[in-house]
Amino acid sequence: MKLRTSSISTAWCMLIFAPWTSAFYLPGVAPTTYAKGDRVPLNVNRLTPDVGPGNPSLHSVFSFDYYHPAFRFCEPEGGAKHVSESLGSILFGDRILTSAYELRMLQDETCKAVCGEQKFDAEAAQFVNSRILEAYNLNWLVDGLPAAQLVVDPSTHTEFFIPGFLLGVEGEREDYLNNHVDIRIDYHEVSGNRFRVVGVEVEPSSRKNAKALSDGKADCADDATKLVLSETDDTPVTWTYSVTWRPSAQAWATRWDKYLHVIDPRIHWLSLINSTVIVIVLTGLVAAILLRVLRKDIARYNRLDRINLDDLSGTSAALDDGVQEDSGWKLVHGDVFRSPSRPLALSVFLGNGAQLFVMTGLTIAFALLGFLSPSNRGFLGTTAVLLYTLLGFVGGYVSARVYKTFGGELWTQNIILTPLLVPGIVFATFFVLNLFLWAKQSSGAVPFSTMLLIIGIWFAISVPLSAAGSWIGFKQPPFPAPVRTNQIPRQIPTPATYLRPIPSMLLAGILPFFAIFVELRFIMSSIWFSKVYYMFGFLFICYGLMVLTCAAVTILTIYFLLCSENYHWQWRAFFTAGASALYVFLNALIYWVRNVSLGGLAGNVLYLGYSALISFLFFILTGTIGFFASWAFVQRIYSSIKID
Repeated sequence: MKLRTSSISTAWCMLIFAPWTSAFYLPGVAPTTYAKGDRVPLNVNRLTPDVGPGNPSLHSVFSFDYYHPAFRFCEPEGGAKHVSESLGSILFGDRILTSAYELRMLQDETCKAVCGEQKFDAEAAQFVNSRILEAYNLNWLVDGLPAAQLVVDPSTHTEFFIPGFLLGVEGEREDYLNNHVDIRIDYHEVSGNRFRVVGVEVEPSSRKNAKALSDGKADCADDATKLVLSETDDTPVTWTYSVTWRPSAQAWATRWDKYLHVIDPRIHWLSLINSTVIVIVLTGLVAAILLRVLRKDIARYNRLDRINLDDLSGTSAALDDGVQEDSGWKLVHGDVFRSPSRPLALSVFLGNGAQLFVMTGLTIAFALLGFLSPSNRGFLGTTAVLLYTLLGFVGGYVSARVYKTFGGELWTQNIILTPLLVPGIVFATFFVLNLFLWAKQSSGAVPFSTMLLIIGIWFAISVPLSAAGSWIGFKQPPFPAPVRTNQIPRQIPTPATYLRPIPSMLLAGILPFFAIFVELRFIMSSIWFSKVYYMFGFLFICYGLMVLTCAAVTILTIYFLLCSENYHWQWRAFFTAGASALYVFLNALIYWVRNVSLGGLAGNVLYLGYSALISFLFFILTGTIGFFASWAFVQRIYSSIKID
């Protein structure tokens, strides 16, 4: 019976949320229509590491330019030219270039050589063989679509595409280089002699005896004899390909559907249901406190204020009310709105957290509505950077208004630190990690010119907007406290073990992490395995559940803290919700141990450095959510009681 009820609940959840969690997107770019014989561009992107067959571990985090000299790939006549890219595409390591592959609409090619014979010396062979062992993928783009391999989902038997294909195959004794590619392109006929590309499938193979002939033709031989790069002598290699055009009923507007397949969506639904249960339980606890305990406390306190306890000393009237003097959270009403220690640092963190909160919400909302199309490579990163820049006004305003409420007087430092401290920490960490990429000659290294562009955007747009927001924030009155603050702070009694800072933060911080940990795993796989993340419906719901969980768990912690007569709640609220970032980093460490096997120091430093950077931003975000939820809670309960 329980199983049946659970199944019915799951079915209802899927029915309600399915339209919002499916892979919805807008086309994003105008379609390109070709006539028969028109050249269809095949551009090449960086080589990225992946997991090989039978080896689930990632062995590298470095990507390489397609035309790295050691690969000996054929360049087009006149040299390869860069294809224009967005800021987000560059930041995420894309390096798109033209290629020597020639594709003509509806013109099949049985076997064609890309260029003449290439020689691999021992040094180049060692480099390429190492990349084959690390399961590097080639990434091509045909009319903006990734060249992909066709895979069948074992659970649903649905065919879908996985972008990229292996540079080579790791054999039992030797490693084989894939020097031949069968390209199968699906096209959709729009009208007479007008066609559009709607799918690109590739099948690589290793062919030792392939040879270039005259007029660009080639003898592709067969794949019975594999091509092995010798690490002692020179090895001749001929790059060949074949092209097959296949008619398809797939419309151009939905050509990405095969790339956006969700493998085993039950994992996402179970995570969503698990997170929803956590939120319901926590919200119920908060509601119980607000509607029962607090209402009873407030009514008792207000009733006692109408009774002259001196006249009723020793009588049953006072005893029936359960107290003869203030107790619990009301006892600290004269100290609860006292300015916290280091108000400048807290206000700066809160301003940047508010900026991150709005930026994250808007970015996920845009992606959910389909504006961040996968055809616009890097547009997600570009949108996030631009939104954070333009929302500098929000960060400056929140920081200044909070700092003024705290009674801070170092307003100049607040204006300067708000746009510089947190972004400066992020940029400095990013720059140091980028040095490791430069040292490894990785294509993932952000160019120095792009670094200068980011600094220009930062100081030309974000800093002035933040300063304007701070100026307006300081012009506004501070948020009023519902009760007066005593001149002399009261002594704080020794707290119970579970209310000490570290135990309470560790206990409370794990709950917001539970709301997102499944989607976090998919996001990490997307980052480290260079895959497209598109499940923004699930991410939007998980983000909302995480916000509610952060708010609820922090309110509960602060309520128990105030009941223990500890009025230092501001930093505690920030760290309680922010402690979930510790679990995000621990999750990254577990992922590092189980799914990543990086041999060198540089790869491990990059992985841990970027994981720490993501955890730091998550700490600022969740800490801000917890603080403002607690602030609203404290304002609400102390405005409901009468204080003489």
